[in-house]
Amino acid sequence: MADGLLAGGGPESEAMAPERTGWAAEEERAPLEKGLFQDEDSCSDDSYHGKPADCKASEVREFTAEFLEKVLEPSGWRAVWHTNVFKVLVEVTDVDFSALKAVVRLAEPYLCESQVSTFTSECMKELLDLKEHRLPLQELWVVYDDSGVFDQTALAIEHVRFFYQNIWRSWDEEEEDEYDYFVRCVEPRLRLHYDILEDRVPSGLIVDYRNLLSQCEESYRKFLNLRSSLSNCNSDSEQENISMVEGLKLYSEMEQLKQKLKLIENPLLRYVFGYQKNSNIQAKGIRPSGQKVTHVVSSTMVTGLLRSLLRDRLCQEPYDEETEIQFHRDPLSAINACYEGDTVIVCPGHYVVHGTFSIADSIELEVIHRGKTTLENCVLQCETTGVTVRTSAEFLMKNSDLYGAKGAGIEIYPGSKCVLSDNGIHHCKEGILIKDFLDEHYDIPKISMVNNIIHNNEGYGVVLVKPTIFSDLQENAQDGIEESKAFKIQTSGEADAAERVDLEELIQCATGKMELYARSDLSEQVEGNCEIINELVAASTQKGQMKKKRLSELGITQADDNLMSQEMFVGIVGNQFKWNGKGSFGTFLF
Repeated sequence: MADGLLAGGGPESEAMAPERTGWAAEEERAPLEKGLFQDEDSCSDDSYHGKPADCKASEVREFTAEFLEKVLEPSGWRAVWHTNVFKVLVEVTDVDFSALKAVVRLAEPYLCESQVSTFTSECMKELLDLKEHRLPLQELWVVYDDSGVFDQTALAIEHVRFFYQNIWRSWDEEEEDEYDYFVRCVEPRLRLHYDILEDRVPSGLIVDYRNLLSQCEESYRKFLNLRSSLSNCNSDSEQENISMVEGLKLYSEMEQLKQKLKLIENPLLRYVFGYQKNSNIQAKGIRPSGQKVTHVVSSTMVTGLLRSLLRDRLCQEPYDEETEIQFHRDPLSAINACYEGDTVIVCPGHYVVHGTFSIADSIELEVIHRGKTTLENCVLQCETTGVTVRTSAEFLMKNSDLYGAKGAGIEIYPGSKCVLSDNGIHHCKEGILIKDFLDEHYDIPKISMVNNIIHNNEGYGVVLVKPTIFSDLQENAQDGIEESKAFKIQTSGEADAAERVDLEELIQCATGKMELYARSDLSEQVEGNCEIINELVAASTQKGQMKKKRLSELGITQADDNLMSQEMFVGIVGNQFKWNGKGSFGTFLF
């Protein structure tokens, strides 16, 4: 094979393609909506922000054919006809766009790889004759060509293959035939596909989804066969009556399966489904011996760490000399060994937990104080409390989902550092709770929130706890905000203009994800980010004024820079607040 490099293909194609080059690496995560579901004429419009065109399910094939007709070379390219049994090199002489098929002939010289030796050139010619030399485009992998002429053809076929293998369902045309197929079906399935690839969906839920999909496809196949047989029966036959009853049962079964699939495909309802699945987990209760155990998790245990644990945690007064201590290398084994009342202490280290685990018993889980914890690409399904960032602790959460907390999803204590980037925080009592830091003994927390989606929480998206007396002083604090030099406020790049956050920049910040919300709501998002910044700055300014007053009473007329160096690093930009019961931001007075 002179040009024996495949421009695209599945894992099995590597046998005929010792090296993969060209567009294949660039194609890997090309968004589908830029191919099949984008109106070409609207691409040049500056006001067009990648919003996909939509169509009915019954129009998808026609829509796809129109797309291919614009970008596909109608002939002159070679491809590998790839099935589960063989791979053979063919030449494309024409394309039937409406049928999504190519007219082919065997390439010269004859090249074939097969699991059996019976596929001679004569056998293959007979097989092509039976198919009238017309093959589905999905079964063709374009052969790489140095000229680059067929790169667009290869990419277009990959889009079609991806769509029909991962997005399209055989029963879609029998669903509601409205002009919302992309929004209703493609978008949630596409998001689920990439959430699975990025390990953002629990492994158990993935298994459930695939099993449901297989069951639904099998039921639909049986339903179609039964419907076909009914069309050939006498209208008054007993067999038809029996088949009608069986058909109704199959239809009902299929509808139930489809509803479960939609539940998992929906990015919001998916978590409710997962929560209900785990709600029947039985707690172990108290250990039969009645003893409580402390579980220490550490990837490696060194002398210094052990000494610190004994001094600061395990041997604090009063302590029980009979307390049992168990050591574990990962958090999962420690949690699985827990009974009610046990304590798990996670020491600094790097831990990887695959899949999901549930804590049914009431236990205490600590992250070592003054340590740094990083969570990336995690799903936190909380059934009681969420994540607490204690004083002196540093917490970074990125590209993760947190939901289900009976209190706040994340509690930020004074003196801590919390960095939240590209996360979903939802279905909690409160999204994020910032503890009171106005007391003179408290340090100001350092907070960064960028491109998070905070939605569907019972109360506020973000809530600040502060004393009632503060509300009486807040008006005066507003006058000093501009003069305060103790705070650095980051928004979209202009540190002195929180109210002028650029709408277009917020749109760009969100394009890395599939946008869940309409652009018309962006003004509300900007207000939410600015409201949080203004409130935190006002509270921090008030704290500074109170400190200055105390220093003045002590006879210190000019504050030393070191004494006034407490800073709140506020990086709050691009966050989306949606469907929170009480709004994006609020305060709790005590």
